[in-house]
Amino acid sequence: MSLFSVTWTITIVSCLIFMFIAWKVKGEAGKNFTSYAIAGGTLPFFLVMFTDMSTIMGAGNFMGHATNGFKIGYSQIFFVLGEQGSKIIFALLFAGFAGKFIYKTIAELMDDLLFRDKISRAIVGLLTVCIMIAWIGGQGLGLGYVFQQFTGADPTVIILFFSAVFIIYTYVGGMHGIVWTEFLQGLMIAVFGVVFYLTAFAPVHYSLTELNARLVASGAGSLTQFKFNASAFNNFVTGCFGILAAQVYWQRSFASKDGKTARNGMLVAGTFAVVTTSLTVLVGMVTRSMNPKLDPNMAMPWLMIHQVPLAITAIVFTLILAAAISSAASNLNSAAVILVNDLVSPFNNQFSDSSLLKIAKGTTILVGIFAALAAMYSPSIIGLFSKAYTTAGGSVVPVLLVGLLWKRDYSRAFEAGAKHNSRLTPWGARVALVVGAVVSLMYGILWGIPLAAALAIIVSLLTRKQLLAIDEASGAAAA
Repeated sequence: MSLFSVTWTITIVSCLIFMFIAWKVKGEAGKNFTSYAIAGGTLPFFLVMFTDMSTIMGAGNFMGHATNGFKIGYSQIFFVLGEQGSKIIFALLFAGFAGKFIYKTIAELMDDLLFRDKISRAIVGLLTVCIMIAWIGGQGLGLGYVFQQFTGADPTVIILFFSAVFIIYTYVGGMHGIVWTEFLQGLMIAVFGVVFYLTAFAPVHYSLTELNARLVASGAGSLTQFKFNASAFNNFVTGCFGILAAQVYWQRSFASKDGKTARNGMLVAGTFAVVTTSLTVLVGMVTRSMNPKLDPNMAMPWLMIHQVPLAITAIVFTLILAAAISSAASNLNSAAVILVNDLVSPFNNQFSDSSLLKIAKGTTILVGIFAALAAMYSPSIIGLFSKAYTTAGGSVVPVLLVGLLWKRDYSRAFEAGAKHNSRLTPWGARVALVVGAVVSLMYGILWGIPLAAALAIIVSLLTRKQLLAIDEASGAAAA
């Protein structure tokens, strides 16, 4: 059986399985908007762990980090430590906290606990949805590269095909369909991932010393050096802060049955991600040592074709395909939930729950189309991720941290719907979010983060009378 036949057979069978799962749970997903968005906040540990793990290990991680490992070598590890290590930070600092609440988005949490302002909430929604769209596009782009190498197919056609799959699967199954598919995919990662890495590192006999020697011999000795310079530090911060603003992880925390479940699930998944993604960088370096003139975007597919037996290639392709579909579906669901929950619902509270559910499903289609366009016009997967991380990480995260740390009453725990918890004001949040995003995108996240934090404090001090208005509004609502 040829690689072409194997690839399309696996693709068709996998897509049918995913669609079947989505169809089986469509009743649960279609109960109401909360069920569609966070599975009713009832997920147990094993589903939280596997859904976190599967969402992390999408095609972007398998393909994008191998590409950058091919191009810059060990220095890519700094981005990995920021991007993947931040999931451990998220688990330890935020997941347990978020798991106590039944919000649907990070913007809703910040609105209710920190600034009580629907305009700031909408801004956070727009900024965080950028990460979700980038991840969805990254899955399509990664599959486009694989199919181009495996079957000779036009990547644009593949991106459009899988974007349609992402949309249909998410539209039908919602969060319920996603978590059960990701449970199956997580089991596959645990088995197939080990098989793949053992095969991928066989050409260098599992030795970093030999890998380094081969890179030097091929004229790529610079890849063997850890270059911790300003660029490396910027990459670390970009990955770290970008992930902390990622709705998909907050959403899974809200979907967990309690805070402990949310924390432990993300902690296991984050630790797993640091190890496997670092190994993927090394896979790109192995490919560079063997074929230094290759297009970097083809680093992973080329190795799978030329150095991995067909049976192993089929197994790993199944893994990549499942990872891409589940990760894209997760982020597509998150993006649709953000747009409805933070940009539609706060400005029109007349919508019924069933209306919000219909709007979320319609938004799923629109976001999927937009993400496909982003994938077709992006030069690289990691480049697509990096811009989104920079914009949201340099604005949302510093405002979140200021709001959480700058409490009005340190003797009281944060309470949903209670008295305004933070000294952060609506105008403090608005200014910091907009300026932080613009400055981060134009001049770098290392400028955006401190400026956003400083403006959040300064503008809040200048507009502290807004806190009285918020208190009065909260009191009137309670009465």
